[in-house]
Amino acid sequence: MTVTGRPAHRPPARAYALFAGADAISQVGTQVGVVALPLVAVLLLHAGPLQVGLLATAQMAAFLVIGLPAGVWVDRLPRRRVLVVADLVRAVVLLSVPVAAAAGALGMPQLYAVALVGGVCTVFFDVAHMSYLPSIVARDALGRANGTIETIRSAAALAGPGVGGWLVQVITAPMALLADAISFALSAALLGGIPVRGEPPVRTERAGLRRELTEGVRYVAGHPVLRVVAVCGALVMLSNGIWAASQTLYLIDVLGLGPGVYGLVVAAGAVGGVVGGLSASRVMARWGTGRAMWGGAAVALLVAPIAPLAAPGWRIALFPLGLALGGLAGGVFSVAQLTYRQSTCPEHLLGRMNAGMRFLMWSAMPFGGLAGGFVGERYGVTTALWAAALTTGLAHLPVLLARRRVLAL
Repeated sequence: MTVTGRPAHRPPARAYALFAGADAISQVGTQVGVVALPLVAVLLLHAGPLQVGLLATAQMAAFLVIGLPAGVWVDRLPRRRVLVVADLVRAVVLLSVPVAAAAGALGMPQLYAVALVGGVCTVFFDVAHMSYLPSIVARDALGRANGTIETIRSAAALAGPGVGGWLVQVITAPMALLADAISFALSAALLGGIPVRGEPPVRTERAGLRRELTEGVRYVAGHPVLRVVAVCGALVMLSNGIWAASQTLYLIDVLGLGPGVYGLVVAAGAVGGVVGGLSASRVMARWGTGRAMWGGAAVALLVAPIAPLAAPGWRIALFPLGLALGGLAGGVFSVAQLTYRQSTCPEHLLGRMNAGMRFLMWSAMPFGGLAGGFVGERYGVTTALWAAALTTGLAHLPVLLARRRVLAL
């Protein structure tokens, strides 16, 4: 397989500014949607733990079904165009929720469909997003660029849930999703303004689809460090699926929080993410990428049990504290491992490598959503949260046990 080489020039700073600006806008809207979509199910449609678990599963099922083909297509298509189309489709499907609610026709089947289609678009967007960034910034600047993106996303996660909870309280949950739809439309407009010369070259020679489907996974499986990161990520995503199926009901039914406070508590996790994203490039510059990864994993294991200790009264504070510390550890770890992936992988394989990593990691999340819904329905959401915390702690053991290999990076 032959591939056109990396372009000699770099697109102007305006390209990265548009890229980062689009990410900031869409991420705020996404975080509003993270709060609003399950609240539509719980508050408007009176969904139970199993239905909320199925909703979380529908959002993540696309990673399992099309995670690998998405990488092949992203490597075959102009990546900027993939980003724009994914944003526009997400805007349309989210807009259908307030329209159906206003017509009195909204039901759980539509929410499942919105979650599924949105998940498909997210798969394509995320793979293209990670693969497109190295064409906008030089590889020796990837650490700073990824740190900025991680900070933007964490800041959005900080502001979005609070705004989302407030919007749900003021204008109802279905209408809050309108803000999410608008954010995706604005993001598409900014991405469309990136100069075309910033596009990485499209491959003109292709192997068979079956071979290309497995190239990314085989690259990850054959790489000693990426293989460990993939195992860690898969277990973290399994935990996140359990968490997603349990968190909303736990905060509202067990801790007795209203929508506004709910959003603020969920946003607390992003405080640590902002700090982690801001400090990640400095941590990597001072101690190296490997030590940043290993340290992030160690802290994540230690703080995993804090949030489930929350209970009515003063112990409510343990929930946002646990989220914040987990966000700090996750922010540093995420930036370090992503920077390593982007800098070590050949450019022509970036889409398939990233898709392979996403497939190996995120395909576990739907099973986590189902498990969380089942455990919450049968044993209670508190037990489900403890299961998520235990899985999070265990997830980071592969990285910690590969200490010598990781610290050598």
